[in-house]
Amino acid sequence: MPETIRRADRTAQNRYGNRPTMKDVAARAGVGLKTVSRVVNGEPGVTPETERRVQEAIEALGFRRNDSARVLRKGRTASIGLVLEDLADPFYGPLSRAVEEVARAHGALLINGSSAEDADREQELALALCARRVDGLVVIPAGDDHRYLEPEIRAGVATVFVDRPAGKIDADVVLSDNFGGARDGVAHLIAHGHRRIGFIGDMPRIHTSAERLRGYRAAMEDAEIPVADAWMSLGVTDPERVRRAAEDMLSGPQPVTAIFTGNNRVTVTVIRVLAEQSRRVALVGFDDIELADLLQPGVTVVAQDAAALGRTAAERLFRQLDGTLVTPERIELPTRLITRGSGELPPAD
Repeated sequence: MPETIRRADRTAQNRYGNRPTMKDVAARAGVGLKTVSRVVNGEPGVTPETERRVQEAIEALGFRRNDSARVLRKGRTASIGLVLEDLADPFYGPLSRAVEEVARAHGALLINGSSAEDADREQELALALCARRVDGLVVIPAGDDHRYLEPEIRAGVATVFVDRPAGKIDADVVLSDNFGGARDGVAHLIAHGHRRIGFIGDMPRIHTSAERLRGYRAAMEDAEIPVADAWMSLGVTDPERVRRAAEDMLSGPQPVTAIFTGNNRVTVTVIRVLAEQSRRVALVGFDDIELADLLQPGVTVVAQDAAALGRTAAERLFRQLDGTLVTPERIELPTRLITRGSGELPPAD
């Protein structure tokens, strides 16, 4: 074999070979394994000269402490899992960041993944995280049956659901007031003179979508306004479906004069549709969206505090791990109506 190939093979072995161990450090520094352990873990009983030799060996070898092995001996992995619906959804950015900050404050690592609104994928991901011995799970559920987690919870995996409740098990959940927020948003449109108000939401099986539809209906009922079936559209939030629903509501002899949108993705598509209309149509959206205040008119929204949802869920998770919580609770956080102009437009007719 040519020398160049042998050198390449040795380089590949060095680059991708086994990580250096404490035994390697001990051999290079000429000390015992226990001495290396003391230096690595900051324990007393090592002379300054010996500590210097060990640190030089650590640096030369690129040694890193195996925290997984250390925490496993204590029965914890110092990690938690976060199962989201969609990592690309802007709503989940501040929620995920808040969970991560709480985890970091407790010396834990956050591992997250996306279910893509698929119940089977959610279960696969959650159980994969449990197999990696995470201490706890924060789950935004895609499915409606979470009995698969019962063995993990009994085994000590702390579990908190957020944004939507668990299905068929009793577990901690942190929610926004979806019903109350939607009712307030629609009541705001009614207060500005609207009677023909459309609702475009997510799939009806999703808890948040069903609750927001219920809030829409309640506001209309409170104002004694009959709701036509053509004013309500629930389904997937892809732009084509939402566009079709909005255009249908805005056409015909008695089109809607206002639209209440069920989440941020729906709102963005409806804004594009309304920009093509010759008349102004009022709009209130559930969830705030980026640059909503810069549009003309600005977009009136029912805002959730995504960071508060994540922070509250994570804090509750660590209280479970500390043993200070026993009975599961349902925590509901308030929403906030932010008026910017689109929800205050009067009816065009």
